[in-house]
Amino acid sequence: MENFKFYAPTEVVFGKDVENQTGEIACKYGRKALLVYGKGSVIKSGLLGRVEKALSDSGIEYREFGGAKPNPTLEHAKEGIKEAIAFGADMIIGIGGGSAIDTAKAIAHGTANSDQDLWAIWTRKVPLTKSLPVGAVLTIAAAGSEMSDSAVLTNEELGKKAGINTDFNRCRFAIVNPVLGMTLPKNQLAAGVTDIMMHTMERYFIPESNCNMTDEIAEGLLRTVITNGKRIIDDPSDYDAMCEVFWASSLSHNNLTECGRGKDFSVHKLGHALSARYDVTHGDSLSAVWGAWAKELYSGAVPRFARFAEKVWGITESDAEKAALMGIEKTVDFFKSIGMPVSLRDLGIDPSDEDLEALSLDATMQGAVKLSRIRPLDASDVKKIYRAALQ
Repeated sequence: MENFKFYAPTEVVFGKDVENQTGEIACKYGRKALLVYGKGSVIKSGLLGRVEKALSDSGIEYREFGGAKPNPTLEHAKEGIKEAIAFGADMIIGIGGGSAIDTAKAIAHGTANSDQDLWAIWTRKVPLTKSLPVGAVLTIAAAGSEMSDSAVLTNEELGKKAGINTDFNRCRFAIVNPVLGMTLPKNQLAAGVTDIMMHTMERYFIPESNCNMTDEIAEGLLRTVITNGKRIIDDPSDYDAMCEVFWASSLSHNNLTECGRGKDFSVHKLGHALSARYDVTHGDSLSAVWGAWAKELYSGAVPRFARFAEKVWGITESDAEKAALMGIEKTVDFFKSIGMPVSLRDLGIDPSDEDLEALSLDATMQGAVKLSRIRPLDASDVKKIYRAALQ
């Protein structure tokens, strides 16, 4: 088992109607909140109004800032920074899914460091040494941003999508009412289930790791998401199943499932390049390439893939390599069963060889880094995976 640090300071308030407690929780962290949300579904549902009433009842002033995009953008975050500074915000609250919450994190960083360029902070050219408190009112189980140390932005001018990991990204509080997921379109639920699985699998497929407790947590989380993810897509009104998926979302990305092993977000790098270039949904970009990634790399971690097949999918094949391949196929079949794309063409794109080359360079920072802890992947290896993912 590798040395590790586990830090999960987010106060989670979970259950029906908990958004009405936003004010009493938020008043621990500030008195003027910028409320960050997306296209307006939180207004139509009445959620924004309930949150605002809870804030007012606790004596907290607020200002609205809508328009967060599914792939959060640098320019929109910069607009939010201007709003936060003009308002004198001392905390930022993201209301929605990972896009709103990641945007809130970016605004918090930029507001606290208004003399620095946000992209310079994001690309680590400028160290991040302070930020504003961030809270989350979650509406979808997917990104896990409500408890994670990560956030992602797209620089549309450069066509680059990048993430930053820092403890300043840790939300001070997360308000989690699973009922809010019941009105989501099924494709959003499916993409969320996929993202939860990916956050867990990106920490699971590490070769030669010996941390059985962490393995058991990850395997149990995956089984829970697979079972209950199918249930909520078939019947979004299933409250118990929705609760399981929402809680799994938070646990999948708060670093719990990497303790003693670390992580390998190579599939996310492939997906981020796709999202930045083609503006596809994050979860869709991951399921579209996962099968090709797994088939390219499984031979370097056969015991790990075989264990996954047994513990997650119940496969009892004694031949480890056969079991590994069966587990990969089971996973791809599951993505298909919930309506997720499993190839680039399923995404509605048909990239040329030049496009594949550009994607491969984007995923590897123009060839400067190699991906994967199973076997280092350079840009030519990544291009091979993208090509395999065309089918």
